[in-house]
Amino acid sequence: MKEKPLKKKRKPNIFVRLLALLTTAALMLGALFLVVNRDRWNLDTFRRWLALRSIQTGSTGQGEPFPHSGGESLSLAYLSTGVVTASTAGIHYYSFSGEQYAEQVVDLTYPVLTASASTAAAYGAGDQSVYLYRGGEQIAAISLEGGGDLLSARLNASGWLALTAQESGFKGVVSVYSSNNYQAPVFRLNRSSTFVMDAAVSPDCRSAAVVTMGQTAGRFESQLLVYPLNSEEPSARISLGSVTVLDLDYEDGCIWVLGDSALSVVDTRSWERHTYSFGRNYLKGCALGGDGFALLLLGRYRTGSADLALTLGPDCQPEGSLDLRGQVLDFDAAGRYFCLLAGGQLSVYTPQMELHRRLEDAQGARRVALVSNATAVLADRQHAWLYLPG
Repeated sequence: MKEKPLKKKRKPNIFVRLLALLTTAALMLGALFLVVNRDRWNLDTFRRWLALRSIQTGSTGQGEPFPHSGGESLSLAYLSTGVVTASTAGIHYYSFSGEQYAEQVVDLTYPVLTASASTAAAYGAGDQSVYLYRGGEQIAAISLEGGGDLLSARLNASGWLALTAQESGFKGVVSVYSSNNYQAPVFRLNRSSTFVMDAAVSPDCRSAAVVTMGQTAGRFESQLLVYPLNSEEPSARISLGSVTVLDLDYEDGCIWVLGDSALSVVDTRSWERHTYSFGRNYLKGCALGGDGFALLLLGRYRTGSADLALTLGPDCQPEGSLDLRGQVLDFDAAGRYFCLLAGGQLSVYTPQMELHRRLEDAQGARRVALVSNATAVLADRQHAWLYLPG
């Protein structure tokens, strides 16, 4: 029998091979990009992108307003799944289109709201409970045992929570909770010798920055202590001088501490402290939510509004300044942007004071919360809406 000749293997078409090579390269580059930028590009970012694509906006980029609960001292938080508000009328969680996800009707005389990209924590200053929200629902409520007063609640980018409180028998207590369990703290610090004023969890969730206030050699002094979460002893102790600490932010590589007369930045590698003194100016406002910069609003007079906006880098050197000629109703910072709501306009700037976007008619908005991509949520006394710059 005559044998059949063996068939030659057909080589893939050169264009198919090239397409496969390009696809593999794109996947590898995409994976590398996600690893390098895992803090900015993750599942929450993708969910937010999907949610925002469904929002209908007009020619100015503003979405359809939806009613909120109102109340005085309104604060806003922009999450990947919606908008959280805290006011004297309580706490409310809305979708981007205005559907109410959750509410907590509670009397908050001094409402405070803090948030990461996916989680929000709301409470009343001096109250005993803090409420947490994520994924369209209230996920937890933490109440101080045996009474006590809440001084601060701070979330890091991963949703870890640092609670600072004054409880019976102690001058200050710090409790740190992981994002997976808000019922049992993974770290607890009790101080009886000095007052604890504030605390924040590091971006890598391995340490906590704690601000204390006491006396040293008969002199009033604030200190910054850094505790590994697996130790009861601080790994660093930095004197902040005789300042009253007003705000705190723990970023990758540095800790920002706002005082009543100066801003300090502590390098977490060398523990060197840089300071910017306000001099003869008076502090009118500050936003520490930006990446690698702080926004200060300063005024020449004790009363009245701010007349200067100033951005500072981690070395406390000015990166930009802007003279203000009208009253600033609200402001915020996120990512590499900050915004000012003034004169009926919303203006978004870079830290170098370059104008990034401007919304000429903010429709009477009085509050704003900014996102790292320059998206913002605006609100007046009765309605809230999104601004998606083109």
